[in-house]
Amino acid sequence: MENAHARSVEEVLDELATSREGLSSQEAVRRLDDAGPNKLPDAQRDNVLKRFFKHFNDVLIYILLVAVVVTALLGHWVDSGVILGVVVIIALVGFIQEGKAEAALEGIRAMLTLEAQARRDGRWEAIPAEDLVPGDVVRLRSGDRVPADVRIIERTNLSIEESALTGESQPVKKSTEPAEEDAGVGDRPSMAFSSSLVTSGRGVGVVTGTGVNTEIGRISTLTSEVETLATPLTRAMNRFGKQLSVAIVVLAGVVFGIGVLVHGDPAAETLLASISLAVAAVPEGLPAVVTITFAIGAQRMARRNAITRRLDAVETLGSITVICSDKTGTLTKNEMTARAVVTRAGAYDVTGMGYAPDGDIRLDEQPVDLGDRADLQALVEAMSVANDADIIQDQDQWVLNGEPTEGALQTLARKLGYDPSDHDRRAEVPFESEHKLMATLARRPDGDAVVLVKGAPDNLLDRCATELGADGQEHDLDRGWWEERIGELTAGGSRVLAAARRPASPDEADLALGDLDQGLQLLGVVGIVDPPRPEAIEAIAACRTAGITVKMITGDHPDTALAIAREMGIVDPDDDVRAVTGRDLAKADDAELADLARTHHVFARTSPENKLQLVSALQADGDVVAMTGDGVNDAPTLKRADVGVAMGIKGTEATKEAAEIVLADDNFVTIERAVEEGRTIYDNLRKSILFILPTNGAQALVIVTAVLLGFTLPLTPTQILWVNMVTAVTLALSLAFEDAEPGIMRRRPRDPDASILDGYFAWRISLVTVLIGGGTIGVFLLADVDVVGLDVARTVAVSTLVVAQIFYLFNSRFLTAASYHPSRLLGNRIAWIAVGALVVLQLVFVYAPFMNTLFGTAPLQLHHWGITLLVGLGVFVLVEIEKAVVRARSLIKS
Repeated sequence: MENAHARSVEEVLDELATSREGLSSQEAVRRLDDAGPNKLPDAQRDNVLKRFFKHFNDVLIYILLVAVVVTALLGHWVDSGVILGVVVIIALVGFIQEGKAEAALEGIRAMLTLEAQARRDGRWEAIPAEDLVPGDVVRLRSGDRVPADVRIIERTNLSIEESALTGESQPVKKSTEPAEEDAGVGDRPSMAFSSSLVTSGRGVGVVTGTGVNTEIGRISTLTSEVETLATPLTRAMNRFGKQLSVAIVVLAGVVFGIGVLVHGDPAAETLLASISLAVAAVPEGLPAVVTITFAIGAQRMARRNAITRRLDAVETLGSITVICSDKTGTLTKNEMTARAVVTRAGAYDVTGMGYAPDGDIRLDEQPVDLGDRADLQALVEAMSVANDADIIQDQDQWVLNGEPTEGALQTLARKLGYDPSDHDRRAEVPFESEHKLMATLARRPDGDAVVLVKGAPDNLLDRCATELGADGQEHDLDRGWWEERIGELTAGGSRVLAAARRPASPDEADLALGDLDQGLQLLGVVGIVDPPRPEAIEAIAACRTAGITVKMITGDHPDTALAIAREMGIVDPDDDVRAVTGRDLAKADDAELADLARTHHVFARTSPENKLQLVSALQADGDVVAMTGDGVNDAPTLKRADVGVAMGIKGTEATKEAAEIVLADDNFVTIERAVEEGRTIYDNLRKSILFILPTNGAQALVIVTAVLLGFTLPLTPTQILWVNMVTAVTLALSLAFEDAEPGIMRRRPRDPDASILDGYFAWRISLVTVLIGGGTIGVFLLADVDVVGLDVARTVAVSTLVVAQIFYLFNSRFLTAASYHPSRLLGNRIAWIAVGALVVLQLVFVYAPFMNTLFGTAPLQLHHWGITLLVGLGVFVLVEIEKAVVRARSLIKS
């Protein structure tokens, strides 16, 4: 039903053709046929085969598949089988490492309640929540999860916790009065939303929406429709793959043309040479190296409390430019805390955070004792006795039983050593949204009776004629002074509660709202906040140093959000800025939205659609966006963001399933550490690429040279595949274990559209391609096929490629720094393990008979190994000379 929150109870009942007595069973069955069950639709998922075969959807894989077909047609079944086997292995690695399938909607469905109390045929009965229909009248009680979207028609002290939907940090007091028509979800006290939790009181409501027509259903639909974007590295790798594939196809065509038309070689033999060239140029091991490097990075991040659900998010974290963070539970503790106390005798500061009674109360920076402060005694008595909450120690944790605001006041009392249990409560006026106060008639331990009141400051100021003065005596109320103090606390982001009292006669036994209209004495006010996490403040500062902008996007009140943002350093305390609201965003056109997203850092009272708008606008402006959150209302945006980051402790299952990263400690500082890890992983990936591509280049150079000069191919397709795979999974993989470069978190975020290979990388790859390729050709020709045989000559060429790669590995660990220092040569233990593994594999390749049969190799003599070692050492020395020249030129320029 549209706008049920803005209509009167009678209008809603009429529109739904129902009454306070509910529906008949027959009518409910009829409506269930029309509206469908009160549940969310099952998510559609790809089957296993489709998820496996999608890993073949890559242009470089297409080239290898063509090579499989052509070699099979030419009768080279071993070559064809080996190439196909490599392709399948690449797909299997991607399939195994991709993790769990998308399950965000499953997480949302898990939040729905299973049973409801509905009025059918004039009597209350328990029915499956799936059977609820619009027009049903349902009963809500403390501890219930709301079974559908409900318009409140009756309520008694009803409060509902909606933070998962709205981001509001405290339960919402419910009312039967209509809200404004354009009110956001967080400003609709006349509604109770499906999946929210009743924290206190009771109520009755009429169902206005079920299934996908609920607020949580709308979020579910929004989540399912959100388009996820490719990561920056994925986009860069796709561009690189397409460019490389075009170059390979063109070069293979040129080689085929030269062989047939210029040298007159047989077409079948030349086609095999072209296939060898294609196989040589394709970096088959690169996908495996990228995937396994991500997996290693994910393990590192897990040790730092960041659990990775999608591997490519590991690298994306390293390139983010904006973090959009929820406030409640992410930047703040989601535990209300009394921060300030103001009486006529002084303004007190309260230390400590959360519900643990650790901390003290200070006046002029000095701790105070309750026994010396009559003003504090009076205020704490009212706040603690007129209070239905309690805080309980459960092992090492302090747990709240009751409402967060009242829990903060009980914690304040415990910090002062005050115990309210010795008061005998005789009667009370419970909190209601109309009068916004709670009052208790209590008998003190000395036998005196007193009425104690706490509530909204404006309501108590209206009812107070006097105040407790600094001298401990009663004075006329100075309303203007109190309004100034209240304004100061509110401007600082605090929720303010006031305390008052009046004496009661010994025989007074009842208490009504009218008994509070006169004779109250104002005692003071308390400022309560949801405090920022101290470690999050440091993490935000570190992110700003790293060139990352932090923006707060919350469903909370604008003043509260702005105050927290100032305290956390998201905006400068002296800047004259404002919090942009969801209404502002809804009214903005595309240009205005882009400007608001770019220039403002605090967004309040936002809906899930608003959050999506902001993230999409930032992405359209070229930013790489990470979004943090813990409520189901954050799920669509977490899915849309380049990296969704969910809270692992207080986050909902829906949020965790929509996210790529889950913080096991709910600590914002973990994001900053994850960014550092992501940048390290990207650096190491570039080192791996810098290492792998010269191997492919050298092999391609060998094939092209052989065709152009008309001599026998030094390498077969299967031998090329062997070199590509074993060097990738041993040597290249060891570079994934390199430590972070110095100053990595003082660098600006990298351009997400930048090429993986810059100009210097291209030069280095070209140089090493010529060195290794030229050395391989020279060794092959030196071996003299007519003397030692083709298999031996080719085995020497393959071994030269492998040994040269071993030496070049140590060049690659440092881009321009010298690698020959002993501390640097021995600095990566994994690199030496990889070298040892590769040596063993190569010896099996050369000397094992079954490998000789499979790959067309032959055993080598000792002098053959001496030649390969000389080539490898030559590559190492010449690359180090090149690096020295680059360092010298950089020094001259500086």
